[in-house]
Amino acid sequence: MAQPAAPPVDTPALAAFRRQLLNPFKQRLFLLSKLPAAGLAGVRVQQLTLEAATVTVPFKYLTQNPFRSIYFACLSMAAEMASGVLAMMHTSTGAPVSMLVVGLEADFTKKAVTRIAFECADGAAIAQAVAESRATGQGRTVLATSTGRDASGDVVAVFRITWSFRAKKRG
Repeated sequence: MAQPAAPPVDTPALAAFRRQLLNPFKQRLFLLSKLPAAGLAGVRVQQLTLEAATVTVPFKYLTQNPFRSIYFACLSMAAEMASGVLAMMHTSTGAPVSMLVVGLEADFTKKAVTRIAFECADGAAIAQAVAESRATGQGRTVLATSTGRDASGDVVAVFRITWSFRAKKRG
């Protein structure tokens, strides 16, 4: 049985990463340059700590489907980003680590017709996998869960994203 992940240790570099990403101007520049579809859709990182992230996607013209709800691909972008910013933060310092989504499952439980906030609280497990990959040189996977809630707090969708982390070889 796997041991529970130890809480990650905060460093000035991780704090700087969070400040940069949570700055509205810098976040928009990042999204438009690296993730233009998410930027145009209005996906935004609302909260980022060592353990958790919250990412929102609005219900608007660019995100809707013909059934007058948020298109599943837009929900997927926000759900992946909630776990992805945690992964980016924990791989941003130290020896280089590659990260890749290797699996995705989703359950949709309610029509998404308001701003949806996805929360992922798997930062400790991600940090542990990154640290283990750096220490051993072996790949590690983490199943991260992003839960999307509407404006009234009801669960709209739950995404399970499997991330693979592998320390890059030196030399």
